[in-house]
Amino acid sequence: MVDLSIGALLLRFVLGGGAVVISTLVARNLGEKAGGIFAAFPAVYLAALLTVGLDFRGEELVAHSILLSKGAIVGMAINILVAILAGYLLPRHGWKRGLAQAMGFWLVVSMAVVLITTY
Repeated sequence: MVDLSIGALLLRFVLGGGAVVISTLVARNLGEKAGGIFAAFPAVYLAALLTVGLDFRGEELVAHSILLSKGAIVGMAINILVAILAGYLLPRHGWKRGLAQAMGFWLVVSMAVVLITTY
């Protein structure tokens, strides 16, 4: 397990929470579509990339940044699939059941990708 500094945790908290607040405000003022676009802001990726810079230097920083970026590409592709699936499921099954199904899909696909790429 990787140890994270308090500064790294605080940065992730601020960026993640800030992204949620901003996307909520945008949705309320400009509509749900605009809010959805802002909700896709990669706050977790940005925070992780910034905190890697706090913990590593030189070639080790580059190597960790590349690995993190490759994982983010896969994660973002999965998120696109989940958004498409949610757009199909929510109108047909209601928001609670449709969202649960979409998140279940995310969990299964994400865990499968982790297992396939780890072993």
